[in-house]
Amino acid sequence: MSALSIKLLPEPVRSLAFGSISGAYMGVGTPLSNPSRLIIFQNFTDAALMVSFDGITDHLPVAANGFVLLDVTANKSATQGFYIAEGTRFYVKEIGVPSLGTFYISSFYGID
Repeated sequence: MSALSIKLLPEPVRSLAFGSISGAYMGVGTPLSNPSRLIIFQNFTDAALMVSFDGITDHLPVAANGFVLLDVTANKSATQGFYIAEGTRFYVKEIGVPSLGTFYISSFYGID
């Protein structure tokens, strides 16, 4: 198998509107259906938010109207590299208090 034969495919976008975001972690959509090679956290709210990979621990702040791109394994073959595990669910909570907008997560996986 050649690394050039891998296709990058998207999962459905996950989202959480500002009115559902509070000081406690809320799940954003469903768990990953596939191991993620590339993931984008987009904060289209007017406040900074905190992302957690387990719903308990603070892992990744995302600025208001900002984004974080994790290119975990986009340049590797199907059998090499790191992945964000299938079944991972992401959570978000307030750092500031959003009054408009939505938080989005876009995940991409590879197949032969």
